[in-house]
Amino acid sequence: MNKNCLLCGVGGQGVVLASKLIAFAAMRQGKSVRTAETIGMAQRGGSVVSHVRIGEEIYSPQIPLKSADLILAFEPAEAVRSLPYLKAGGTVIVSSKAIKPVISTLNGSAYEGKEMLDYLKEKADKVAVLSGEYICRQAGSAKVLNAALLGAAAASGALDISIEEMGRAVKENVKEKYQEMNHKALELGKAAFEQI
Repeated sequence: MNKNCLLCGVGGQGVVLASKLIAFAAMRQGKSVRTAETIGMAQRGGSVVSHVRIGEEIYSPQIPLKSADLILAFEPAEAVRSLPYLKAGGTVIVSSKAIKPVISTLNGSAYEGKEMLDYLKEKADKVAVLSGEYICRQAGSAKVLNAALLGAAAASGALDISIEEMGRAVKENVKEKYQEMNHKALELGKAAFEQI
């Protein structure tokens, strides 16, 4: 059975690494995987979107609209922007911390993310909001949001990838000095999802 996961966030949040870890874990299960990234202005805080498609009959790396089993969103506005990809009954896992776009900063407009989270809850059937900031503090680094969201994704069952398989992907693809904090973030993300 095919699974589609769309990951979205802004530059510097680890979206591309998270997509590679999902792909690696799926390939370790013997599944075929196709991925594609749109990174545009990522180095300047712009949108980053990564498509991960897992299954047997996948002819394109890009997820068709209304076909994503899971949207893994590192930021609320990016989750809303990606919502057209979510299939009916699909799951959205989103970090609650808003990252103010450059244009909002320049023109002084307010953006807190709450309105985006409210919109997601109104439009999607399954929405899990995680305090990525809190989890990262507990894990000891702001750089492990991607691992926390992967832990939540594993707990959701949306991709048929277990927390142990995600842990193996981290072990084999992340530098040794960062592994402990990433494994802690995986477990904290899993626990946070299970408490929702």
